[in-house]
Amino acid sequence: MKKYINIENKIIPIVFQIVILLIWQVAVDKWKVPQYILPSPKDIIITLVNILPNITSHIYTTLYEALIGFTISIVFALILAILMDNVKLVKKCLYPIIVVSQTIPIIALAPLFIIWFGFGIMPKIVVVVLVCFFPIVVSLIDGLESVDNDMVNLLKTMGASKFQIFTMVKLPSSTVNFFSGLRIAATYSIMGAVIGEWLGGDKGLGVYMIRAKNSYSLDKVFAVIIIIVILSMALFGLLYLLQYILTPWARNSNENNR
Repeated sequence: MKKYINIENKIIPIVFQIVILLIWQVAVDKWKVPQYILPSPKDIIITLVNILPNITSHIYTTLYEALIGFTISIVFALILAILMDNVKLVKKCLYPIIVVSQTIPIIALAPLFIIWFGFGIMPKIVVVVLVCFFPIVVSLIDGLESVDNDMVNLLKTMGASKFQIFTMVKLPSSTVNFFSGLRIAATYSIMGAVIGEWLGGDKGLGVYMIRAKNSYSLDKVFAVIIIIVILSMALFGLLYLLQYILTPWARNSNENNR
C-alpha cells in the first residue's frame, strides 16, 4: 500500500506538469500567439536544441561563477557558524546583521559590486556568496543548537574537549540541517550568478538572456531558463546524493520511519 502511495505521489506531479504544457501548446497554436510574446513549448525545445552548441561557453562561465561562489560561501558559513556556536557574544552581535542583510535586494547591491570590482568575474562571485551564505549558516547554526544536551554533558563528565564534543556529537547531529541549507543554497547559486551577469559582463547565461530579450527572442530566453533550471536541479540532486552517502545514520532513520 505504501509503495502504491509513493508511486502515486511521483506520478501525479508529472502528469499535472504535462497537462499544463499541453494546455500551453494548444492555447498558443489556437490563438496564434506571436513567438515574441509567448513561444510554445515545442518552439522552446527546438530553440534549445539549436542554440545549445553555441552557448556552451556561457554555460561554463555561469557554472564556474556559481561553484566558486558556492564553495566560498560554504567555507565562510562553516567558520562563522562554529564561531557563533562557541562564542555566544559573537552570535548576539552578528546574527541580527546576517538576518537584516537578507532584506536588502541583491539586484540593488550588484551594481555597487560592479563599481567596486569591475566587470570581471569577481562581482558575480560576490553576489553568489551573498545569496548562498545565509541559508547555509542559518541551517548549520540551528543544527548545532539542536544537539542533545544530555549527550554533550555526558562527554563533558568524561573529560572530552570542545573539539571532541564538536566532532563526535555536534557535527554528526547537525549534518542533516547542514545539507538542507546546502541544497537550498545550491539552487540559489546559479540564480545569483545570472543576476550578477544581468548587470554587466561579456559572457554567461545572464548576458545571453539580456541579449536575447533585447532582440525579442523570447524562445531563447525560455530556453536559457530551462538550462538554468536543469543546472540548479543537478546541483540539488548531487548534494542530495552526497547526503545519502555521507549520513548513513539519517538514511537509516528515514527508512525506519517509512
